[in-house]
Amino acid sequence: MDDSSLPKVIAEADDGIGWVTFNNPARRNAMSLEMWQLTDAALERFENDPDVRVVVLRGAGDKAFMSGADISQFEDQRKNAEQQEMYAKTSESAKARLAAFGKPLVAMIRGFCIGGGLGVAISADIRIASDDSRFGIPAAKLGLAYGFDSLRKLTGLVGPALAKEILFTGRRLDAEEALRIGLVNRVVPAEQLEATVVELAEEIAGNAPLTIRSTKITVDNVMRDPELREMDKVEASFRDCFDSDDYAEGRRAFMEKRKPNFTGA
Repeated sequence: MDDSSLPKVIAEADDGIGWVTFNNPARRNAMSLEMWQLTDAALERFENDPDVRVVVLRGAGDKAFMSGADISQFEDQRKNAEQQEMYAKTSESAKARLAAFGKPLVAMIRGFCIGGGLGVAISADIRIASDDSRFGIPAAKLGLAYGFDSLRKLTGLVGPALAKEILFTGRRLDAEEALRIGLVNRVVPAEQLEATVVELAEEIAGNAPLTIRSTKITVDNVMRDPELREMDKVEASFRDCFDSDDYAEGRRAFMEKRKPNFTGA
């Protein structure tokens, strides 16, 4: 999907899956301020839609998931620290929503996943990449810096030594290396990428939403510094599962040897 007459970010839902498509293929889906705002709105819509169980992030066309920020805007909107602060405030809402999104997020990566695009991808819970994908963070080649949260997530995936190498060199990684160092969950042939992601998303969407929510809350807190952990939320999500109708439905379905019908209640 790369129709230039459509919005720069397209939000669609189908069979429990929400699709967020970054639709700027002429610039390899580079992210503009407008696109950050549209992404924020799309995620808010899917967060509040009980029929959407999992959300997939993807880039339009076959050249890029996202090639980072739209550098053509830098001279007008990010040419010094003051303007960068204003730019960051505008994009902050979408980045915060990505970080705190309560439902599973899957990044479907084909082609270039560079700079801020990699930042978006590592905000997802799962990353599935095509074998022709390319990854990198060229901050050192532009003279800019990445914030704490982005580097914490990157370091959590690949470790401090590789995170530093990726940032110090700004070099490109191919899909095989990205898989080997833990940057992505899985690499598949490009022609199988969408089918693989749909199969994964359907499997997630068919499982108990409260269990998935509890898992996401708990794992995210495991990765935080101990003093920042929200253990009350972890415990509440744990109790919600065992008090839920879905838990009763799961037990019945197991005894009756049928597929459970989970409602998220």
